[in-house]
Amino acid sequence: MTLPFRSIRQKLLGIVLVTTFVALLIAFLGSVAIHLWVFQRNLMADMSTQSELLGRMTAPALVFDDPRLATENLRLLQFRSQIRAAAIYNERGSLFATYAVPGEASRLPTFPEADGVRVEGQNLVVFKRIVKDGAILGTVYLRVDYDLRGNILNDVNVAVIVSAVAMGIAFFMIARLERVVTRPIFTIASVAREVVAQRDYSRRAAKISNDEVGLLVESFNGMLAEIERRTADLEASNREIARESEERKRAQQEVMHLNADLEKRVADRTAELERSNRELALATTAAENANQAKSEFLSSMSHELRTPLNAILGFSKIMVTDSMPTTSEQKKEYAHHILKAGRHLLTLINEILDLAKVESGALALSLEPVLLAEVMQECQTLIEPLARQRGLQTMFPNDVGLSVLADRTRLKQALLNLLSNAVKYNREAGAIVVDWEPGSAGRVRISVRDTGLGLNSTQVQALFQPFNRLGQEAGKEEGTGIGLVVTKRLVELMGGTIGASSTAGIGSVFWIELRAVGPIPALPTKDVKLEREPLQAQLPLHDASKQTLLYVEDNPANLQLVEEIIRFRSDLRMLSAPDAHLGIELARAHRPDVILMDINLPGLSGVDALKILRSLPETAHIPVIAVTANAMPRDVSAGLHSGFFRYITKPINIDELNAAIDSALRPARAPGEAPAL
Repeated sequence: MTLPFRSIRQKLLGIVLVTTFVALLIAFLGSVAIHLWVFQRNLMADMSTQSELLGRMTAPALVFDDPRLATENLRLLQFRSQIRAAAIYNERGSLFATYAVPGEASRLPTFPEADGVRVEGQNLVVFKRIVKDGAILGTVYLRVDYDLRGNILNDVNVAVIVSAVAMGIAFFMIARLERVVTRPIFTIASVAREVVAQRDYSRRAAKISNDEVGLLVESFNGMLAEIERRTADLEASNREIARESEERKRAQQEVMHLNADLEKRVADRTAELERSNRELALATTAAENANQAKSEFLSSMSHELRTPLNAILGFSKIMVTDSMPTTSEQKKEYAHHILKAGRHLLTLINEILDLAKVESGALALSLEPVLLAEVMQECQTLIEPLARQRGLQTMFPNDVGLSVLADRTRLKQALLNLLSNAVKYNREAGAIVVDWEPGSAGRVRISVRDTGLGLNSTQVQALFQPFNRLGQEAGKEEGTGIGLVVTKRLVELMGGTIGASSTAGIGSVFWIELRAVGPIPALPTKDVKLEREPLQAQLPLHDASKQTLLYVEDNPANLQLVEEIIRFRSDLRMLSAPDAHLGIELARAHRPDVILMDINLPGLSGVDALKILRSLPETAHIPVIAVTANAMPRDVSAGLHSGFFRYITKPINIDELNAAIDSALRPARAPGEAPAL
């Protein structure tokens, strides 16, 4: 059998096209299989999640026997076009609420089945039990389009288009590139035919490349030259061959040198590009971090400014409102709170301005030798009156005969910040101990020790962040939350360091290290023992004729403001808690009718406390109203989404607060009404 003639060009073209087609076919089959597997898995997972979500959304409707609410929840499925029908069955297996696209309502099953997901023809069917607190409330049913044929057809269409484009590109490229391989061979064949036909051995084939084909051209031309020079001197022929060999070797060496130089340039350029990419990534990360820090700073500053404003505006509202008559003593007390909140607001603004000066580099320091005994004496004179008001004992070291390199004014400011915190966050009848000791590398460590509640390791790590007010004890005393940040910046500008250590239940130690000027005197022997007494709390007596309101708030001024507002309501009695943990325990013990919850609470936030209250059977039904200074639109939206009954922002609007409380109490006063959503 004689095989048909095929040129090298045709064979090369056929090999490339067949190889391309087989590779595309295998890729298509693998892609279709993976796509269908991913489609089925994602659809089942999505519908299982959707059924679980529907179960949680309709659980209240099943509990309160409200088909209308369940039907409204099912109507949300109209935005999921692939869901053809859905139903809710109660615990008895009866249809409670349904949803179906036109023409699909008649295909709903009469009774629910066990939990599961299965495929029925071109539909995916899901059954999911609705379980709450261990009790089965009902079953969710979903029927979803499961159009595998449509997905396969879409994949086939895409594969046909891609294959056609790929085959066209392959054909075009091989049609262009095959000349590189076949042209030299065609040249040799043409010269060979001419030599045979004309017997002209002086003809030569042109050399186009330096590969195997080029070697073939050289061999062919050499053969012709050898035939032509058969009578030539053999010795001259050998010298010519040696010369050509030497030239070839030099050419190869030059090519190798050029290749090595090119590889070096490529490596240098690649390293430069990688370095530029790393710098760009670092710059992008820094910009994102700066933007996030700015947003967090603005949000925290808004919260801190609103807190004193809440007391100022709230007590002012009570004083000017005719419906809340007050006595002269009460007005005097309210004015005292307004004055205290105004001073706190002024302190906050001053410390923010100090922080802005430090961060912008506009604060100029004059570093000089400062006698430590004089600065400590001035601080002792200023802090002892405040300590005596709290019944605190202060202990300062005797004459400290040493100097440190610092700015006198800023060193005094830093020490007063630490001493003020030691006064505010100390226990009643506690102690404050100021001491010093030699540090490392010619430095002196000045420490301020208190007998407060102490901090855990997580709170210690977050001490020097803006608007962090010393952990759980922060709510018992007003503070800006940036004093330690300003202190840290000032100490670092003076070339020093600052740190803290604490033991829960014992107290805390804050220290500053500065460079000593001159010799450091010997450290005297000291033995100071600080003890702590247990704290006790009292709750108001229960009045069965009034409904109960629980207010969880860590700021004393805000707590007293709400107490005064509730005092004018004869239908309510008020319980209060300074943190979320105690608030949860009071809610479980007293079952209040409504809870007011601050968001930024020490230790456990108001949002986390709400989750715990909702998870407890005895408190899950209690409406919780957020009362917070987080007034950004995103904060309000996030609070309502997390489950708060209402969201009241500070400064408090008294009428708005009373309206929210009345709305929360209305279901308790009228048991026949549906609860507010």
